[in-house]
Amino acid sequence: MVANMAPRLDEGCFVFCPTEGWPGADASVLGAFREEEGVTLIRRLAPGTAPPPGSLAMAKITLQVYSDLEGVGLTAAVASALAAEGIPCNVVAAVHHDHLFVPASQGSAALACLQTLSRAAREAS
Repeated sequence: MVANMAPRLDEGCFVFCPTEGWPGADASVLGAFREEEGVTLIRRLAPGTAPPPGSLAMAKITLQVYSDLEGVGLTAAVASALAAEGIPCNVVAAVHHDHLFVPASQGSAALACLQTLSRAAREAS
């Protein structure tokens, strides 16, 4: 994947802004991102509801530490630890925290991995 990334810097400046509500979005929508191909929504599935075809049920892990948008290394450390355990992860960084989406079947294993990472970092300092 790295060899085929074809990174591109988009024109303009962007800002993350917290908001209390989102006009037109129902309560299940956690976030949205517009790409050239269309809009991706992050939604909460109703209990007992199967994910739509082509989608994967994901668990959400919120890192409770304030994650400064100019911070360096948190995403790399988290992604590296999860990758070492074979756990895929999609990171969504917001104004206050980073939110990790992992396959629902690996949610507990991901949490344990992150707790171990955090404990090791505390012990090293």
